[in-house]
Amino acid sequence: MNKHIEIFKNGAGVALLSHTCETVKNEDLHLPGPDFLDRVFINSDRSNNVLNNLQRIRNGGRLAGSGYMSILPVDQGIEHSAAASFAPNPAYFDPENIVKLAIEGGCSAVASTLGVLGIVSRKYAHKIPFVVKLNHNELLTYPSKFDQIYFGDVQQAYDMGAAAIGATIYFGSAESTRQIQETTEAFRLAHELGMATILWCYLRNEAFKADKDYHTSADLTGQANHLGVTIEADIIKQKLPTNNGGFKALKFGKTHDKVYSTLATDNPIDLTRYQLVNCYMGRAGLISSGGASGGAADFQEAIETAVINKRAGGSGLICGRKAFQRSMGDGVELLNAIQDVYLDREITIA
Repeated sequence: MNKHIEIFKNGAGVALLSHTCETVKNEDLHLPGPDFLDRVFINSDRSNNVLNNLQRIRNGGRLAGSGYMSILPVDQGIEHSAAASFAPNPAYFDPENIVKLAIEGGCSAVASTLGVLGIVSRKYAHKIPFVVKLNHNELLTYPSKFDQIYFGDVQQAYDMGAAAIGATIYFGSAESTRQIQETTEAFRLAHELGMATILWCYLRNEAFKADKDYHTSADLTGQANHLGVTIEADIIKQKLPTNNGGFKALKFGKTHDKVYSTLATDNPIDLTRYQLVNCYMGRAGLISSGGASGGAADFQEAIETAVINKRAGGSGLICGRKAFQRSMGDGVELLNAIQDVYLDREITIA
């Protein structure tokens, strides 16, 4: 057993590992597995080439054949500035080390910017599936604003041999309507060219911070997920929920009392399952964000996130800063610890 998982099982993980979900039952979900594409996507409007690229991602790295995904995302050079992202470990200013970490870490795919993947594409595009993240929030505009603009186009991702494109929509922001329209068109073209689509479904609005930070409430993030699958995202990336009741606390939009009683409890596994329910009951895979790097606690935090995602019925973890803001060896060790959660037969669907 992985030593980090063993520590988790004997400590903070006891309650999570023993939890039984009584909200939405397992049999009502489309759960990950080696036959996921045959069960779910075979009857969709996705082309053979899209199915092939989805299978490439699900069959890559140490999780190949398990139905789960472990993706290394490194777009922080734009989102959080290159200095904030790479100064802790300057080796990652060099894009090749990003791809090397994903390969040596046994990842299913590597997600990064047009520039990062483009500069090394001829050497690596056939060795690990590329996910080209096309839009970003550039943070040199002052004052900062909640916007995502395109730094590249779908054709460029296709030309470098990418398996998928990725994009972010800041649902709730003043610019979200334009972002939805732009990303809808990008996803349409990506599918037309045979690439899969991954959507970072994030919330951004200062009003979402009230008595709690509802940017990560299950009801609001769940609705963001539902909007994401509506524009045909094949995979949804979402932050773990930390609370519920955003619609009720902020007193806007429409919701239903069952969201806060029979469809979810305060348990993080149940809250994450509600996020999955909004991904067409799991027909679009839900991958959880690994979160920011916190130092010594990173291993246990990453394992906890993976356990919650897996037990809720999710499809994997997309973890970046916790891995690349440390040495290559330690980054590989952390990625492997995450993957071992999904390979551990004792960690089951709740």
